[in-house]
Amino acid sequence: MPVGQQESAGSGTSGKSTGKWRVFHDKFVVEERFMDPADRRSLYRAAMILAVVGLALFLATLVSVVHADGLSAADEPVRDWLLGLRSQTLTAVMIFLAVVFGPIALPIIVLVVVVAWGFMAKHAWRPILLASAMISGVIISQIILQIVRRSRPPVEQMLFGIDQTFSFPSGHVLGACDFLLVGAFLIFSRRKDRKAAVLGFIGAGIGIVLAAVSRLYLGYHWLTDALSSVSLSLLILGGVIALDTWRTARIPGERVTGELSKAETPRK
Repeated sequence: MPVGQQESAGSGTSGKSTGKWRVFHDKFVVEERFMDPADRRSLYRAAMILAVVGLALFLATLVSVVHADGLSAADEPVRDWLLGLRSQTLTAVMIFLAVVFGPIALPIIVLVVVVAWGFMAKHAWRPILLASAMISGVIISQIILQIVRRSRPPVEQMLFGIDQTFSFPSGHVLGACDFLLVGAFLIFSRRKDRKAAVLGFIGAGIGIVLAAVSRLYLGYHWLTDALSSVSLSLLILGGVIALDTWRTARIPGERVTGELSKAETPRK
């Protein structure tokens, strides 16, 4: 083969390698975006409100559980009401929901979503945030479980096998909350359609209610277990919004540090 052709072939191989490396590198470049100063302030305000409300609700729930009063007074009446609703059909539906939001199916769903999103998206910042929020929720819940060490409802009321681990907070509900709320924010925060965002969060809320009701109906948790999980998820969501806004939101005139950013051309 002539020298010129050899050089050309070598250059092509090098170019392909460089191109593949560039695509991989670009995945981990944070995607920055321009927005109005008022919109960025609104995001920070929302993050603070969610964090404060989540922390306050969690502390109120924790105190009521420790002292067996306050919010925890509703635990047994809600449990008794749900016990009265039990039927074969409803139990099958609740078991299905418990499996979907359970410790086997939900991590698989999250893994598939994060990996697929990471491959399809130009930048992996948002799927990484989602995965980080899910992992944070697991770590936080496991720490609190071992500190509070609250007993579950009586085992004879459990409809899907016996579980004698601690119940506060509910890992099923916390996982569902983190996945649905953080996922909804990361998807709709990049879109201008407010109606779609509202519908997305309404859908997330419905999913959270179904996850919580299924755990209470099947006899594995108290109402305050579910409330504590929702409150922790609000706190995590507030942190995600603050971190995402701090790292990606820019206003015209600010320096953009992310390569290949959508914010390359500031809006006038």
